[in-house]
Amino acid sequence: MAITKARKDNLLASYSELIGQSRAIFMTDYTGMDVKSMEELRREMRGVNGVIQVTKNTLLKLALENNDKPIPEDIFKGQIATGFALSEAPSVAKVLVDFAKKEEKLTLTGGIIGNDTLTVKQIEALANLPSLDQLRAQIIGLVSAPAQGIVSAIASGVRQVVNVVDAYAKSEESEAAAEAA
Repeated sequence: MAITKARKDNLLASYSELIGQSRAIFMTDYTGMDVKSMEELRREMRGVNGVIQVTKNTLLKLALENNDKPIPEDIFKGQIATGFALSEAPSVAKVLVDFAKKEEKLTLTGGIIGNDTLTVKQIEALANLPSLDQLRAQIIGLVSAPAQGIVSAIASGVRQVVNVVDAYAKSEESEAAAEAA
């Protein structure tokens, strides 16, 4: 069924806005996927601040062109659902890669990050990167490890002094008890 010019203009504006807000764009072929699976994917994408939309190929190409993004011609075949990473690209890539593993009808076809196109292998590698929160936790762990070592060394030294003083006090008490007896 043909869509009206007004609807095309609305879709083009929506795609352009999402492209402008996105850190990365991922294209998938969803041919044969049912509505329930697509809704589940949308829910998972929202959880990582991503959006997935069924897109019209020609309008998406035009929106990419309007935003000075590369247009990888070889990935615009079949029914395309486009994932937009509104914050972290690795998190959105991970959701798409994991979902494609469990839903055989969803196939990654490629993507765009910045002005570079991504192959499926590059998207899978991106999905294996840790999230920003995981990286922060690793850095904090690396920074705090030496501090914990210093605290342990100081505490160990203090503990040894306390043990020597305690042993001396006990020996004095036992000598005083022996003299009193």
